[in-house]
Amino acid sequence: MTLFDKIWDKHVVKQIEGGPSVFYIDRHFIHEVTSPQAFDGLRKRGIPLARPAQTIATADHNVPTWDQHLPIKEALSRLQVEKLTENCKAFGVELYGLGHPYQGIVHVIGPELGITQPGMTIVCGDSHTSTHGAFGAIAFGIGTSEVEMVFATQCLMQNKPKQMRISIEGELGKGVSSKDIILYVIAQISASGATGYFVEYAGSAIRSLSMEARMTICNMSIEMGARGGLIAPDDTTFEYLKGRKFAPAGAEWDQKLAEWRQLNSDADAQFDHEIHIRAEDIQPMVTYGTNPGMGIPVTGTIPGEELLEEKERPSFRKALDYMGLQSGNAIKGQKIDYVFIGSCTNSRIEDLRQVAAFVQGRRKADGVEVWIVPGSKQVEAQAQEEGLHLIFEQAGFQLRQPGCSACLGMNEDKIPAGKYCISTSNRNFEGRQGQGARTLLASPLSAAAAAVTGVVTDVRELLG
Repeated sequence: MTLFDKIWDKHVVKQIEGGPSVFYIDRHFIHEVTSPQAFDGLRKRGIPLARPAQTIATADHNVPTWDQHLPIKEALSRLQVEKLTENCKAFGVELYGLGHPYQGIVHVIGPELGITQPGMTIVCGDSHTSTHGAFGAIAFGIGTSEVEMVFATQCLMQNKPKQMRISIEGELGKGVSSKDIILYVIAQISASGATGYFVEYAGSAIRSLSMEARMTICNMSIEMGARGGLIAPDDTTFEYLKGRKFAPAGAEWDQKLAEWRQLNSDADAQFDHEIHIRAEDIQPMVTYGTNPGMGIPVTGTIPGEELLEEKERPSFRKALDYMGLQSGNAIKGQKIDYVFIGSCTNSRIEDLRQVAAFVQGRRKADGVEVWIVPGSKQVEAQAQEEGLHLIFEQAGFQLRQPGCSACLGMNEDKIPAGKYCISTSNRNFEGRQGQGARTLLASPLSAAAAAVTGVVTDVRELLG
């Protein structure tokens, strides 16, 4: 059996003959965007929330990252956050709203609080729920109607997906991070290359990663079309979880640990598709187009359309036109206007420490605006305790307050039309960071390098 098989089978309540499974959900995370209609659905049907203790709420998508103690300026954002507060109070859901010490991006707070644990099934009305798979959990995003289904029953109707294993063996080179790994994988197989699959990441390069780095990889599984991604838990996982607020303790910890150690794919487990990658082949990556599969090494040139099928060429040309870039040009040296370091992909304390260590003693380039947005109040507090905020301040970077921020154009943090932003987030779609904004995805180190040079830079040239 695969790791996925073992977790899946344990959570099937009923298999409908010739149809989907009734699938039990252990943890349900909610936020202000995809929950209001689901709560209204319960009201209209006159039914309660089935298991409120297994639902955890936070405000993240619409929150400002300046002056969070003041009323939210944007009317729609303010309404959605207010509705979340009202609904959680009415239905008995634990809410980590603005001002709460546990508030933050939903996929950051779950792991850091120890709510996310191996062997669980986890859902949220957000596509990047796959982040939690880094702990050896089946975690995936759901739509608003499915949010209501989990509210009402603590179950979902699910068809079992196919399974893919991506094995990455070897040692990563200098300046290469987990963000580069996943951008490389997506560039290799395309933004639709894992459609219909749940992906397990394996191999020595994956096992060598920290939990926060593993979360970055699982976070972007959805960007290659996968239903989700997961990594077998190991001592790195257990060490991360031990002692966290909602993690098991005492005798319960010992019992859970024994269970978690069984969570791995058997040696003879069969996958529907296998991919093998050498870690040594991965360089710092950057995207040039309008989907995460349009990525190249920082030393590369923007490809031409001659290798594409005829039907793919119009969208390729449209992407380059939107980005204001041309085939055959080097991506290195491309001017940058904004740098965004944050999002559920790269806003954890490890990301901020890495950036601070790199920029210490350096200063941002003239004409570049740099936003550092921590993923949670806990990350923000830790950054301040460690003095990272002082390093950022001296470098001319803005350390803002927690939220999804400029990952998506749903709050006050938007990139102006026509401006180039190198971003540690997960999507570079047209208008994703603001109408007309041009997004280049990269790692926190590569983003920091662009911040101090003002252009897309090979960070390896600046590392001692």
